[in-house]
Amino acid sequence: MKLSFATYRIHCTHPFGISRSTHSYYDIVYVYLEGEGITGRGEAAPSGRYDEFTDDILSVLKSGISLPESMTDPVAFSDIVFPQCKGIKALEVAFSMAILDWWCQMQAMPLYQYLGADPSIAPKTSYTISIGDPDLIPEKVQEGAPFHILKVKLGIGLSEDKAMMNAIREHTDKLIRVDANEGWDLSTGIEMCKWLADQNVEFVEQPFKSTNLTDTAELRSKSPLPLIADENSLYSGDIPGIEGVFDGINIKLMKCGSIFEAQRMIQMARQRDMQIMLGCMIESSVGITAAAHLSPLVDYADLDGNLLINNDPYSGVLVKDGYLTLSEETGLGVSLNSDSENLI
Repeated sequence: MKLSFATYRIHCTHPFGISRSTHSYYDIVYVYLEGEGITGRGEAAPSGRYDEFTDDILSVLKSGISLPESMTDPVAFSDIVFPQCKGIKALEVAFSMAILDWWCQMQAMPLYQYLGADPSIAPKTSYTISIGDPDLIPEKVQEGAPFHILKVKLGIGLSEDKAMMNAIREHTDKLIRVDANEGWDLSTGIEMCKWLADQNVEFVEQPFKSTNLTDTAELRSKSPLPLIADENSLYSGDIPGIEGVFDGINIKLMKCGSIFEAQRMIQMARQRDMQIMLGCMIESSVGITAAAHLSPLVDYADLDGNLLINNDPYSGVLVKDGYLTLSEETGLGVSLNSDSENLI
């Protein structure tokens, strides 16, 4: 089994702003596993919020990863590779994608079949309107026209958040999901949740800092809208501690570290009757498509990171009439549509 990797800079169509930062581009790393004429692809899109950075990933890869000569079991193969990733979850999940892409191609099955997911019941995905220039709101709403649900980034202040929602509502009455990205305090959260309840909003994601579960529990007791954990829901081990504080969890592959771990999170949330959302970072179609194979197993999807960039080098999952649509191709079902150097 041969390992190679490549870096690639993805450019946002518009500057992507959330309550704590704004980015115009992200540097990601692709991981490739090649053997027996098959290439497995994976993507690492690290987040500084979790102290993960592209340079750290490259340092680990350049120092060398020891691979088994062959793959007879993807779980056993993963158990050898993951400990060499120095705890970097974005790198672990890149390998997880590449391993399962390779394995499922070898077994002549789509990844969703391996996962026991039915692609015919894949959910709708939301389309994100991030924090930014208010003059761009009409354009962003128009870009979201093919989607039934919008996700709106808030968390910059009570008056600013209401102004942004009002500006969006001048152009659409679509269902909205709100993400405060830890940007509110308790009084703002209470007022905003009550106000948003009359704005055709489905739920609120991560209202407060992840360290502030006390205020989150109080808000949940007063909010007419469900609360979904994001920064409080990294891995399966986080779920018992937030049961009864949040109504649901947001699973992101780049946070949890593997497709297998995402499966564990789904199982644990189901056991606790918690709602499940599948989210993403700003990523290309490799990472988004990998997550989409899990989407029939969850309640909500926010898998639009590849739709918010203008230089996606791969093709994969599609969105048709607002729904995630997976192909019958084996493995991830992604293909290269770029002539960029070093990409496979």
